[in-house]
Amino acid sequence: MSGYKRTRRQHQKQLIALENRLKAEMDEHRLRLQKELETHANNTYIELERLAKRHAAQTDKEIKSVAAEERRIQQQIVAQQKKELANFLENQKKEYRFCKDKIKEEMSEDPCTPKDEKYERLSRHKETIQRSQAEEESLLLDQQRLVYERSCRALKRRSLVRKHEFEQEQLREELNKKGTQKDMEHALMIRQDESTQDMERRQLHMLQKLRTELMRLQHQTELENQEEYNGRRQRELHRKHTLEQRQQPRNLKMLEMQIKRQFQDTCKVQNKQYKALRNHQLEVSPKGDHKSILKSLKEEQTRKLAILAEQYEQSINEMMASHAMRLDAEQEAECQALKQQLKQEMELLDAYQRKTKSQMETQHEREQQKLEQKVSIRRAHLEQKIEEELVALQKERTERIKHLFERQDRENNTFDTESRCLGFGSLGSLDFPKEDSR
Repeated sequence: MSGYKRTRRQHQKQLIALENRLKAEMDEHRLRLQKELETHANNTYIELERLAKRHAAQTDKEIKSVAAEERRIQQQIVAQQKKELANFLENQKKEYRFCKDKIKEEMSEDPCTPKDEKYERLSRHKETIQRSQAEEESLLLDQQRLVYERSCRALKRRSLVRKHEFEQEQLREELNKKGTQKDMEHALMIRQDESTQDMERRQLHMLQKLRTELMRLQHQTELENQEEYNGRRQRELHRKHTLEQRQQPRNLKMLEMQIKRQFQDTCKVQNKQYKALRNHQLEVSPKGDHKSILKSLKEEQTRKLAILAEQYEQSINEMMASHAMRLDAEQEAECQALKQQLKQEMELLDAYQRKTKSQMETQHEREQQKLEQKVSIRRAHLEQKIEEELVALQKERTERIKHLFERQDRENNTFDTESRCLGFGSLGSLDFPKEDSR
């Protein structure tokens, strides 16, 4: 039994050692998963920071590019207007010379007109032409200034639209990046949950397998111990019966000696009685009858002793036969009782083992159901968390796009209102000179 208890303690130690090892393995697994999530979160933060810096650099570059393009277009407009003004002034000079020459020709064809009148007439005509050209030049400058201001305003309007498109593109890229990172995080969480499920099922299988194997060994040990116990009990009973069989002749001899002593004692008593009877008969009988009396008494004594000896011999034989039969019956009864007892003990052991095995199987089924329920609940919580995060991300996306469009609409409306206040109409139909290809 001490060996059986030692085996039970060893089995318990093995189960505890396996449970501790599996617990340490699960703790290490969860720590590794936590580090993976933290690493992913850090990488996401770094990538978003890198994207924000890249957007800031792109914004600065875009601002500089827009400013450079505005300066280029303004310079082109100014150069074009200068060229137009120079052509206009050149045409005015040509027209002035042409008109002057024409007047001189007309005046030379009229010799009757006095010279002073011709000079005065020529001066008035010059003043008229110069005044007309000055008005035309002023009108052209006003038109050029208006075109320049309108072009600059339209250019700012186009730059504002371009800025808005650039902001929309950056916001779209940022939101798509966040969505991609969130999808990667969710995929990682699902993959981690699946790996945790696999580990939990594998660990439960290992624990139940070891528990089943230890119970099998325990039942085998119990059965071997019971069989050894049965064999020992049977051997002990066999040795006892063998010893009884060996001791039976000695016991019978002792009983026989006891019966013989009783027979001898009886014979002595009868001899005493015979002597007393003989003496009495001799005293009361005549002396001539003594011989016949002695003979008859002797014969009677011999006959009775023979009968008594036969009775004692028969008693010895009956005693030996009954004792042998009783010993065989007792031994057979003991064998049957032991056999029945060992059979009952074996049946009790079998029933106990089947009961413990059934309890263990029930426990395993309960553990399996508990694990599946735990896995199902955890997966449902994970899916709910993912759904909530997706809804929150979509809400953030919608709100940020809405706020961006609202701000851009306000900027557009403010700009258009200022443009109308400055006297500019629609600014979307102007064409700007393109940059010369180098």
